[in-house]
Amino acid sequence: MVGVGCELSDRFGCMARTQPELTDQQWAALAPLLPPQRPPTGRPNHDHCQVVEAMVWLARTGAPWRDLPGEYGPWKTVASRLDRWRRDGIFDRVLAEVHRRADACGELDWLAHYVDGSVGRAHQHAAGARHQPSREDAKRGSRTRRSRHWGAAAAG
Repeated sequence: MVGVGCELSDRFGCMARTQPELTDQQWAALAPLLPPQRPPTGRPNHDHCQVVEAMVWLARTGAPWRDLPGEYGPWKTVASRLDRWRRDGIFDRVLAEVHRRADACGELDWLAHYVDGSVGRAHQHAAGARHQPSREDAKRGSRTRRSRHWGAAAAG
């Protein structure tokens, strides 16, 4: 356990956590797919590893941004990096590369498909329930009725 603590303190400074979200092997595969740590101009970024660990923690726990533990840095930094990488297509490129590598190793089954089985209630109007038109719509008349009438007149 001593090695893990030293490894974490090297990676994140003094932390209360004992397990990183990503293993060293996972991080070694991911790090080259991310943008350079030091941008060509401006201030240096916060450590990519720390920010990615925060993103994984948030995804794993489902916690609100503001509940991000301080050991991951400011939540606004993580949120802005996530948004910037999403806009720049970083996650799309990472996912494509992960798929490419897994497919090359034969780890993907392209014939297996998964469908989300969650169910949510729809609003009564979205579910096709009959409803009374508003007074304003009733005064104007139904546009569908008019278009059907005009379509029938044009055809006949």
